[in-house]
Amino acid sequence: MKLLHSPSSPYARKVYACALALGFADRVEVVPTNPQTSPDELLALNPLCKIPCLVTDDGEAFFDSPVIAEYLDSLGGAVKLFPESGPARFKALKLQALADGIMDAAVSRRMEMGRPTEAAREELKARYKVAVARSLDVLEESNLTQEPTIGTIAVACALGYLTLRFSDEPWREGHPKLTKWFSQFGLVPCIAQTKPLAA
Repeated sequence: MKLLHSPSSPYARKVYACALALGFADRVEVVPTNPQTSPDELLALNPLCKIPCLVTDDGEAFFDSPVIAEYLDSLGGAVKLFPESGPARFKALKLQALADGIMDAAVSRRMEMGRPTEAAREELKARYKVAVARSLDVLEESNLTQEPTIGTIAVACALGYLTLRFSDEPWREGHPKLTKWFSQFGLVPCIAQTKPLAA
């Protein structure tokens, strides 16, 4: 399988971390891809021109990160990232949704920061910032486990992106439980091995 991937993308990190957690390091070839340049290979696979994009051995393309993660989990592996049913499944899915929402807001805010300053854009950036802050407060009160699930992996990737891109706004302040959890979960191999580097 091939994973079209960018090291600065928290969504791509989430998918690759899932592949590692499942024990698929040898089955997934990471292909560095910059969607901003609209490469032909990516356009042919994903009309949205977004990463991550997974190409199976049969040539089928899957996108976006929740779909890819669930597809990988369906192949069987060292762990089960998506619980089969019941409260555990919906807790994991809810955590993933919250974490993906943090990523959405943070990535969008980051992109807006590179554009000309306008009142409407400043309001939009403020909305993104507040949405992240509210979500962090919810995570602070959540009982996060050290078990790798789609939820905990997604949360770790979201927090990693905030740490990378918004280091001047330390999210750890006021979130001691979340900080402790992140420090411990960051040692899980699939998270430690995918830690993003400053670009």
